[in-house]
Amino acid sequence: MGGMGGGGLLDIYSMAWEHLRPGSSPVDWCEGNYLISSNIAEFVNTFSNFLFILLPPVLIMLFKEYGRFVTPGIHVIWVLLIVVGLSSMYFHATLSLIGQLLDELAILWVFMAAFSLFYPKRYYPKFVKNDRKTFSWLMLLSAIAATGLSWWKPIVNAFVLMFMSVPTMVMLYTELQRVSDQRVYRLGIRSTTVWAVAVFCWINDRIFCEAWSSINFPYLHGFWHIFIFIAAYTVLVLFAYFYVESELPQRQPLLKYWPKNEFEFGIPFISIRNPGKALRNTI
Repeated sequence: MGGMGGGGLLDIYSMAWEHLRPGSSPVDWCEGNYLISSNIAEFVNTFSNFLFILLPPVLIMLFKEYGRFVTPGIHVIWVLLIVVGLSSMYFHATLSLIGQLLDELAILWVFMAAFSLFYPKRYYPKFVKNDRKTFSWLMLLSAIAATGLSWWKPIVNAFVLMFMSVPTMVMLYTELQRVSDQRVYRLGIRSTTVWAVAVFCWINDRIFCEAWSSINFPYLHGFWHIFIFIAAYTVLVLFAYFYVESELPQRQPLLKYWPKNEFEFGIPFISIRNPGKALRNTI
């Protein structure tokens, strides 16, 4: 059986380079390209991802107790947020198709990992039979399928991910109606408000670019990065709280803030008042 000819290999290399080539993505945000640096396509959109890099290590430290006594899977989510930040930086620096896909797929896997860990059992489909391990396998298979489909129509991926956040926020609203701790409720209100501001920035940058460019402010997507990180990690903190409260109430979760607990605009995390024995838990 003959091997692949030189022409076939050349075609594969050409296709791979086409995906890696700067500017190969069909998506181009409002910020002008290569205006600040000749090596970075969208300078502001690239470096506005700084929170995705700086905050997760702090969250890993703050959730050390949670990872030991509830689920170590929480740390996977914080690491995935770093991957989102690095992928987004690469995408906006190059506007390459592979950068776009890495960025979007990292976000997709954050969604799926969070759903696997914290999706409330009361919303499970009946065939899952209230079993989190089965639901986690369902999320894994869904993530794999969506990863494959993302190559089909890359131009629509960002819109699909945006709309995935809507049912998440609806579910957050529903869960907040059940909570008794007013600190948790207030954090939920702030998270929802910041999410709404982030969505406003994303939509305006994507759809009303000409209007914002006319006043020399094509940087709303950079603000989206900042606001969506704040909204995303605080929503994750809230669902981490809801999970313990509903499925491990004996652990007695408590919302705290770092560095000063009385200051509610600090970094929120979940403390476990009754640790008990460390759980041998997996994602």
